[in-house]
Amino acid sequence: MKNNLDIKKVAIDTFELEAKNVLALSERIDDDFVKVVETILDLQGRVIITGIGKSAIIAQKIVATLNSTGTPAIFMHAADAIHGDLGIIQQADLIIAISKSGNTPEIKVLVPFLKQTHNTLVAIVGNRDSYLAEQADYILDTTITREACPNNLAPTTSTTVQLAMGDALAVALQTKRQFTDRDFAKYHPGGALGKQLYLRVGDLSDNNGLPVVSPEEGIRSVIISITTFRLGATVVLENETILGIITDGDIRRMLEKHEDISQLTARDIMSVGPKTIDRNELAVNALHSMRQFSISQLVVTNEGKYAGIIHIQDILKEGII
Repeated sequence: MKNNLDIKKVAIDTFELEAKNVLALSERIDDDFVKVVETILDLQGRVIITGIGKSAIIAQKIVATLNSTGTPAIFMHAADAIHGDLGIIQQADLIIAISKSGNTPEIKVLVPFLKQTHNTLVAIVGNRDSYLAEQADYILDTTITREACPNNLAPTTSTTVQLAMGDALAVALQTKRQFTDRDFAKYHPGGALGKQLYLRVGDLSDNNGLPVVSPEEGIRSVIISITTFRLGATVVLENETILGIITDGDIRRMLEKHEDISQLTARDIMSVGPKTIDRNELAVNALHSMRQFSISQLVVTNEGKYAGIIHIQDILKEGII
């Protein structure tokens, strides 16, 4: 049985071998890569990516990355393609076939049918002398020195390199399209990442109501306002001007400081100069401000006027963190 040192060495050797082969890809980014990017940018259809075995799994991941970064893509399993799925391919599409050897039986059967459609065929292939490479219009070379598998059999280094080539392609397309974080959010509306990019303060605070008291109102009114809206605070407002905020903490400090609270007003216990945020700001920015100042809520404004309160729990419920 291997000791811990041997096990660690296996892991480190795997990292080093795969990293070396990924870095070697930089020497193979040639005119074909540029032409593939330019062709996809001008494409009226979609990118169809196909593969078999582990290459098929990598194809699915590349499809997902392309779709999320502005390039419409569809996965087509190589085995299924010759049993009816070729109907996926439309005239304006581009096809990418992924294979380490480029000589698998499924690829040899599939490629002639792909050529019949007259679509542009791109090979992500680890053998430039293979059948797939010979038939392809463009080659993205993913040749490796060896697999990380001790028997040099299980797809390890080869799939890592394929994945890296797919990422390079997706990022190049994303960059050329000037695909921004706002664009990215359109494709990720349901996830935490997307919400960081599109969810606004007003989207949350508008549901909270407007806890407010005048500066001369008594402590009972203050407590009722805080309790009613369950935001841990109420705003002190006079002639539409924000004078201050009263939080649960201010109430506790008042009770510790004063024996008789019957004559106290909101003005007496409020904290002046409350932290504010515009309702059009991103909700994630509100979270950053709360963390910066170690507070649980911010006063929301709209064109400088009081528009509500956003509480840290509003943000946590959205799963932004």
